[in-house]
Amino acid sequence: ETVSWERWEGTIEYTFMSPSSRVTHLLGMGIYAVVYGIAQIAIMFGVVTLFFELDLADANYWGALLMLAVCSISLVGFGIVAAVLPLLSPEKGQQVSYIVSSLLLLVSGVYYPVDVLPGWMQAIATVSPVTYALDGSRQALQEGAGATELWQDIWPLIIMGAVFVPLGLWVFHIGESYAKRTGKLKRSG
Repeated sequence: ETVSWERWEGTIEYTFMSPSSRVTHLLGMGIYAVVYGIAQIAIMFGVVTLFFELDLADANYWGALLMLAVCSISLVGFGIVAAVLPLLSPEKGQQVSYIVSSLLLLVSGVYYPVDVLPGWMQAIATVSPVTYALDGSRQALQEGAGATELWQDIWPLIIMGAVFVPLGLWVFHIGESYAKRTGKLKRSG
């Protein structure tokens, strides 16, 4: 979103000329988005519990927060990769990133349980951080699962975070270099 807005406003070149490193810039935006998202989810969760009778007496809120935080690290990597799309194509890049996020949610068990999806979608679900975050969050909130029970969903997220964040930074670096070299940073494309 930030890259799209900066392209639209014509400030992307100035952002890329700032003295802060690209890693600091991208991870800072990612951390801000994670903190903002967690605060927004907490508020929504509080409002939902006021309007609906949810039996969350056994819920482990700290476990759910842990799952959300660990998952967010790997999703920052995905977000950095998605930020390359509007950088390379001002007209279509943001829409393609929405398609990618929709596909990620489709295979992750948001709409349907993963085990009812076709086999090829189940295979993709194994590399989606959202799959593990949903499973762990559901266990924490519905069954009160603790950290030891959640470990089966936490360790894949840690590995994904360790892979996706550096991969995202590398892909963004390549995309940024290409955009600068070919003159694609101007608003007109």
